[in-house]
Amino acid sequence: MRGVPHTGSVPTDDAGDVPGVRTVAGWVAEATAVTVLTGAGISTESGIPDFRGPRGLWTLNPAAQRMSDIRAYVSDPEVRVAAWAGRRDHPAWSAEPNAGHRALVDLERSGRLRALLTQNIDGLHQKAGSGGISPVVELHGTMHEVECLSCGDRTPTPEVLRRVDAGEPDPPCLLCGGILKTATISFGQDLRWDVLAAAESAARDADLLLAVGTSLTVHPAAGLAGIPLETGARLVVVNAEPTPYDVVAHAVLREPIGEVLPALAAGVG
Repeated sequence: MRGVPHTGSVPTDDAGDVPGVRTVAGWVAEATAVTVLTGAGISTESGIPDFRGPRGLWTLNPAAQRMSDIRAYVSDPEVRVAAWAGRRDHPAWSAEPNAGHRALVDLERSGRLRALLTQNIDGLHQKAGSGGISPVVELHGTMHEVECLSCGDRTPTPEVLRRVDAGEPDPPCLLCGGILKTATISFGQDLRWDVLAAAESAARDADLLLAVGTSLTVHPAAGLAGIPLETGARLVVVNAEPTPYDVVAHAVLREPIGEVLPALAAGVG
């Protein structure tokens, strides 16, 4: 989730029998198919707060979680008004990819990346250059498009935000009058079956699955980390805080993501 404070260069030596960055970098270099699963933690170094970390959005303001609940969103106009105001002011609009995002582009260009699976909706992976060779699978959708919950019509988010700025705090669909919502997966909504199927396929095809900046608690996306246990692939967790999969992972790296990922990608050029 949140990156840990910078404490100097990323250690390259393993500690005793515990695999560290050097060992994992070797695994990445020898892999033929790496699938990466990212969560909010990779974007915190770009200034986008996570949800559950010590300074997370929901930690500091538990009421904000209602905006991510589809039942509350549909039933309560005030929740929608607050959601549109929050989306308009979201830091992702001005955020730039960080070293972690760019390192995954390097991994993709090396030909080792099977797919990049992300729980993030901010589009920073694509902004960094991911997706040109290997697919970016947005498990939880994207904030860059708006979808009508009634007719399914899609519109670029900036067009709807201009309506919010013009005085429509809860803009309806221009085609059918239905409720508009960013094309993201809220609590109470199912992931699209084709998106989940593509993610599961990429996880099964991998000989190494790298889970980066994710608490691995939100299902079904978190369950992707369990697939290597079935296929015999390696699972590596890069996260500042403990996850439920740490005990079964082949390696757990706690150092800052923006330092770890460039170190892992350094030997794949």
